[in-house]
Amino acid sequence: MTRDDIFSKVRTVLVDALAVDDEDVKPDSILTEDLGAESIDFLDIVFKLEQAFGVKIAQGELFPENVAQDPTYVQGGKITPAGIAALKTRLPHVDFSKFEADPSLSKVGSIFTVDTLVRFMEKKLAAK
Repeated sequence: MTRDDIFSKVRTVLVDALAVDDEDVKPDSILTEDLGAESIDFLDIVFKLEQAFGVKIAQGELFPENVAQDPTYVQGGKITPAGIAALKTRLPHVDFSKFEADPSLSKVGSIFTVDTLVRFMEKKLAAK
């Protein structure tokens, strides 16, 4: 499956899960800010990706869980260097370069773009 094929399927999933138009789903679209995804939508996105690609996505594999509750990872409303390192280990499909400049907890959602999902599915399918 080519990267374009994966993008096309991811786009279809997001159009269905978030009720957005095809043309709104671009590689650099941020799921929360640009496409209006809320926390409950992330569960639906994972479910629909599993169906579309015929894979199983473990809980916390695509989107992190319980990071904000660990004081080693979050201090003063910011993700600590240890927290960023842990996220990079848990989420190798995410580009943290912009986030590292301002690692505010409130901006964690901005790391999840359409391209993040495409990279995740590329790695998932390659490991299949």
